[in-house]
Amino acid sequence: MRYPNKKIVEERIEILFNEAEKNQDYADRYVFLARKLSMRYNYKIPKKYKINFCKKCYKYLSSSNCVVRTDPKTKTLNKICLNCKHINRTGYRK
Repeated sequence: MRYPNKKIVEERIEILFNEAEKNQDYADRYVFLARKLSMRYNYKIPKKYKINFCKKCYKYLSSSNCVVRTDPKTKTLNKICLNCKHINRTGYRK
């Protein structure tokens, strides 16, 4: 099964991120598996899941290991990872 249906890959990534949300002990592993799956089958991780992990150290960002701030000047949502101190910026302007 070299080229599976994109819908199957999407469902698997969704399941992995839902499990990461439920189980914080294995959240980083689930993010690793989702990224590996998306790279193997050349599928982009949807934005609603992509904002949930750090772009530098690939740790799952939850309320215990990140600080969330809004910047009204640049219209961005800044998530500061407490593991690597990287600032993950996401725009919220329409």
